[in-house]
Amino acid sequence: MNTVRRAVESDIPAILRLLVQVDMVHHNGRPDLFKGPATKYTADQLRAILADEKTPVFACVDEDDRLLGYAFCVLQRHEDDNILTDISTLYIDDLCVDEAARGQGVGRTLYDHVVNHARAVGCYNLTLNVWACNPAALRFYEKCGLVPQKIGMETIL
Repeated sequence: MNTVRRAVESDIPAILRLLVQVDMVHHNGRPDLFKGPATKYTADQLRAILADEKTPVFACVDEDDRLLGYAFCVLQRHEDDNILTDISTLYIDDLCVDEAARGQGVGRTLYDHVVNHARAVGCYNLTLNVWACNPAALRFYEKCGLVPQKIGMETIL
């Protein structure tokens, strides 16, 4: 049975391995933007993220405590903003399921845990970004019930 817990420092090597998998999905889709293979964070940056209550990282692990996937989150609040209301948002900065564990419900388990956490800490909503070059992730999030909030667009010069 898979469980979700807060990520800990001993998870860092496995998180770094999965960060490379995420990078390669993006590199393969947009090599003009993403280096490959690379990681979004260093081990030292991960230690700081794991220690910060405003950036919870959740780890989905198997019965042997092997990391199957993670969700990096950021608590956001725009207090006293000129146009935005004072709501709390939980932003999913990154959600990854190990290639070897995909299709086994790990992503949904992580996502549901994150939603429950967001509710528990009083968030109004949960947001994330998904790259257009990652249609599998887009389909997954749509199955979870997410709908577009805003759309980023570009022109390459």
